[in-house]
Amino acid sequence: MSDSERSGLVDDELSLPKATVQKLINEMMPDDIICSKDTRDLLIDCCVVEFIHLIASEANEICEKETKKTIAGEHVVAALQALGFEEYVEEVDEVFKEHKKQQKDRDKKSTRLENTGISEEELLRQQELLFAQSRLKYEAQQQ
Repeated sequence: MSDSERSGLVDDELSLPKATVQKLINEMMPDDIICSKDTRDLLIDCCVVEFIHLIASEANEICEKETKKTIAGEHVVAALQALGFEEYVEEVDEVFKEHKKQQKDRDKKSTRLENTGISEEELLRQQELLFAQSRLKYEAQQQ
């Protein structure tokens, strides 16, 4: 991604939430040192955003070498390894696997309706019946 492509993006889209960065700072700093909001914002601008750009650029290069059009999680993991951030790979890989599992579970839930064995017409009929019952109950309460 070139600088001209990056400049069109809002840095907030490429960053971590400020509260998350503040939490990381608080965990890393001794208790007797306070980090100002300006310092936090500077860290976000100089470090977090640049780190994301660096990883994204490397992942994009790996993706292009594989003649893929979409950066996948595997490309990000490979980018971390290529850039010498091996200490993050295990945790990122765990989070990536958990994300894939959640996506799979979400896909299963979305097909639950399809697996009921009830036709779309029957489902619509049941829905209309429920609406009619609710309407009658509402009208009875209004009187």
